[in-house]
Amino acid sequence: MNRSQLVGEMKKRVFEANLLLPKVGLVKLTWGNVSEINREIGAIVIKPSGVPYAEMKVEDMVVTNLEGDVVEGTMKPSSDLATHVELYKAFSKIQSVVHTHSKNAVMWAQAGRAIPAYGTTHADTFYGEVPCTRQLTNEEVEKAYEKETGKVIIETFAENKLDPLATPGVLVYGHGPFTWGETPQKAVENGIVLDEIADMASMTEVINENCQSIPDYLLDKHYFRKHGATAYYGQK
Repeated sequence: MNRSQLVGEMKKRVFEANLLLPKVGLVKLTWGNVSEINREIGAIVIKPSGVPYAEMKVEDMVVTNLEGDVVEGTMKPSSDLATHVELYKAFSKIQSVVHTHSKNAVMWAQAGRAIPAYGTTHADTFYGEVPCTRQLTNEEVEKAYEKETGKVIIETFAENKLDPLATPGVLVYGHGPFTWGETPQKAVENGIVLDEIADMASMTEVINENCQSIPDYLLDKHYFRKHGATAYYGQK
């Protein structure tokens, strides 16, 4: 395929993934966005800013270069583009980023808490707790809010020595969740899982305020039966 065809396929995937967000209950109004990157052709495709999902068309998807400069499209890209760009620069193996304001994940972000791995549903997708960043400073917000949001996510992963492929999501303190994956579809799926385990964790603490994370051996068993060289879950 030539560049034009590749970009066209990206637009279609990004459009369809964005439409999934309200369909699966991760967003209301226009509170979310999906992007995809192709590093070989130097392109990022992302949802246009503030456009209602019911009115969006494939051709409305905005194409930028790897620095976030618009190269194709008549609409402004999502205001969160700069965050996506920072994540793509730092996490070289991810291909798609999703941001939502899904209710359950936002509650944990507003509380400034990481989500502990209380059970195997969590461990199937996230290898350990889902981290929460520190609060952005006033200077960071005033300087370049969206870019600094990306940087504080990267800082959190560096400080905690986390693999972004094994922990495909994060909570930004006071803001909400970002997830990612090897495809837009997978990045959305990780967003679904994140919101579900946030809900489960909340209720787990209501039922038992002294609950503990699952032991490492059970975390390992559930994560690695789905991921890595020894995975055996599902069909080949």
